[in-house]
Amino acid sequence: MAEIFLQSILIGYSGAMMPGSLLTYTLDQSLKHGFKAGLLISSGHILLEFLLVILILFGFGQYLSAAPAQMVIGVLGGILLLFLGGGMIRDSSTGKLTINLQTNPQEKGGNMLMGSAIICATNPYFSLWWAVVGLGLIMKAYNIFGFMGVVLFYGGHIIADFSWYLFISWLVGKTRAFISLKVYKVLIISLGVCLLGFGVGFIINAFRLMKTVA
Repeated sequence: MAEIFLQSILIGYSGAMMPGSLLTYTLDQSLKHGFKAGLLISSGHILLEFLLVILILFGFGQYLSAAPAQMVIGVLGGILLLFLGGGMIRDSSTGKLTINLQTNPQEKGGNMLMGSAIICATNPYFSLWWAVVGLGLIMKAYNIFGFMGVVLFYGGHIIADFSWYLFISWLVGKTRAFISLKVYKVLIISLGVCLLGFGVGFIINAFRLMKTVA
């Protein structure tokens, strides 16, 4: 059982540490909200993964990896990232952004929780990974240890996700006090450009997939 658990943690870190739209979103929100962002973003991410694990156990993995599903997810995900990236660039360019070093206890975190879940759900690589790699790992754990094996696999995976994104938010939250407003705006614009790039990439890959299917 320890092997399944440790393997899940290592695989979880390998995915969480990869540059992508969720990491970019985490950096952006951590600059604005500090450590709180990592907690909420990783929670939304993990809740979606829990849903995917349930769907995979009930045999829906094959539908997630099907070409039509990947095309729809790719286009929707690309549009969402273009919207988010464009908004970040617009707010930075028009002077709407300020550095808020104080945490507001009344500030609602539902947007970040939902935002991270939506970003992951509309990421074709995320759903494809779970439908192919995740399915194989879950079935391996289930065939050897039954339901407890799936629990251990998921537990190790969420430990990796939580610890990585919390560390990123903590690190960014600690350093933002030393960032000037000008540098802050440049960082947000840079992150916005990254999201635009990811969004364009998602849409291009979706249309490429469409051509191979047609």
